[in-house]
Amino acid sequence: MSEMIDPLASPIPDPAVEESREEQTTGKPMSKWTLYSRRFLRNKPAVGGIVIFVLLVLFAIIAPLVAKYDHIELDFLALSSPPSPEHWFGTTPSGNDAFAQVAIGLQRSLMIAVSVSLGTTVLSAIIGTAAAYFGGMTEKITLMVIHFMMVIPSFLILSLLSNKSGGDWRVIALIMIFVTGWYFPARVVWTTALSLREREYVHAARYMGVGGFRIVLRHLIPNIGSLLIINFTLGIVNAVMAETGLSFIGFGVKIPDVSLGSLIGSGANIITSAPWLFYFPAAALTLLTVSMALVADGLRDALDPTSAAGGRA
Repeated sequence: MSEMIDPLASPIPDPAVEESREEQTTGKPMSKWTLYSRRFLRNKPAVGGIVIFVLLVLFAIIAPLVAKYDHIELDFLALSSPPSPEHWFGTTPSGNDAFAQVAIGLQRSLMIAVSVSLGTTVLSAIIGTAAAYFGGMTEKITLMVIHFMMVIPSFLILSLLSNKSGGDWRVIALIMIFVTGWYFPARVVWTTALSLREREYVHAARYMGVGGFRIVLRHLIPNIGSLLIINFTLGIVNAVMAETGLSFIGFGVKIPDVSLGSLIGSGANIITSAPWLFYFPAAALTLLTVSMALVADGLRDALDPTSAAGGRA
């Protein structure tokens, strides 16, 4: 016999109803950032991605301070030594401590990724919104440059320029920002800003005599903040993968400095004799890219009002 449904039983709580009741109780409307944070926190994979990313950042900061050896210090009594209490991640054929190298490599990759993603997000936001707002010849020239950059092999250009940088991660980051990183997100921003330039508040600001660049900075860019946040998060993943590819083929960060890409490249050459030199930096890279991808998906669902993945709010 099927179970009888008790009409007096309490129904399953609806998040939308609960939040509306909270608004009625407090008498204050819920801010959009509170709404976004609640939708994001309902996404368990995204929260897991945040936790993993924070742990990786803490590892990159704290591990070099607690490591027994510096990443360039040599231990001639332990050459190609497997993981041990003395060398937690083993050693290289030259006697470098792999634990210290992975920590510094993760630190360098994070610094490159965050700086490149931040720079490309800011640059693409200004270029994309300015092209959409001013239109005319400014828009045509901007789109012509963007489309030209999208069809040329950017990775080859990045490789050639990075090879002449001497392996300095700061120069590599600047090259990635100004040569290959800005044009694709700028086109996405331009597409979104086309609809914003016809909004009433933009026309009102123009009629009040507000300058064009001030309208771009104070009215257009703030209203595509959700898109820029997602672009910044995904940009970290793209920058990490680009830096890893460059360092893997020898065009990125060079000795004595290290990055995850250079460690993976050197470890791949001796994976049969010293597999720990490949697996530890590869695991750090995988955790970093997967965590940021999960965070990006969570932000997209939380900031998109039409998405049901973040729950009803």
